[in-house]
Amino acid sequence: MEILWWALGILGAAAVLALLISLYCYFRVFYSPKRKPLGNEEFEIPFGGEYEAIKEQIKTWVRAARTMPHEELEMKSRDGLTLRARYYENKKGAPVEILIHGYRGNGERDMSGGIARAFALGRNALVIDHRASGGSDGHTITFGIKERLDCVDWARFAAEKFDTGTPIILCGISMGGATVAMASADPSLPDSVKCALCDCPYSSAREIIMKVIRDMKLPPRLVYPFVKLGALIFGGFNPDSYSPIEAVKDARIPITYIHGAADTFVPAYMSEMLHAATKSESRILLVEGADHGLAYPTDMDGYLKFLDESQRDYLK
Repeated sequence: MEILWWALGILGAAAVLALLISLYCYFRVFYSPKRKPLGNEEFEIPFGGEYEAIKEQIKTWVRAARTMPHEELEMKSRDGLTLRARYYENKKGAPVEILIHGYRGNGERDMSGGIARAFALGRNALVIDHRASGGSDGHTITFGIKERLDCVDWARFAAEKFDTGTPIILCGISMGGATVAMASADPSLPDSVKCALCDCPYSSAREIIMKVIRDMKLPPRLVYPFVKLGALIFGGFNPDSYSPIEAVKDARIPITYIHGAADTFVPAYMSEMLHAATKSESRILLVEGADHGLAYPTDMDGYLKFLDESQRDYLK
């Protein structure tokens, strides 16, 4: 009997330890704390030397977005969160890009350059803040699992707001690109959604998280189960329940993939995998010398030319 109690005690201690490790993983990977608005001359620059090199360009884009006329919008998510966005109109009746930012980013930081890019193509821009990001409610980032439903709902919101003949393009970068890829197969996408842009998306939450774990010199097969358990218990979602690589096999809209060939965070082969698996029409551009999320500032002319050529026919 004493041995049994010892065994139960050891099992109980192991369970508590596993729970604590999973809680730590949840906070490290998925939790987003309360966010405060930035001042007029405060700017959020992504971490890393590659972004420091273009920080003045980022500031220029953000200043322009802050001063341009725009409309503040909001909607409720399916699980009751208030999600927020800003609409920038270049020309009434022009195609509308729904711009979807990356992991731990926000619409202003990641997509102010996207507004300039959309305007350069004669399009309007609807810049969203993901759940748990920017001005939107929530504290759990789900790597596109729940965000993809928000993306579909923003598309439906836009389809109701604008004339039914207004083309809509889903445009995401990094986690936003993965979110768009997952939304591409949703049967409830409105008919006005004509095509999509996925810039440096990952193939699945599992693959990108395990890649980051490897980069940290930790054993991914040992650590990932605790990350997943943290998501299940504390985040209320399963990161393995769906993925971009699964979704694009049933994609309902044409997809343009663009990826920096020198991406050190999300490897370019993930876009190549997605491109190869896409059921609908798809095209891909790898931008030489571009790191993560930097394909557009690295080669603006080439980016615009490829995007226009690959999507023009769908927007007529």
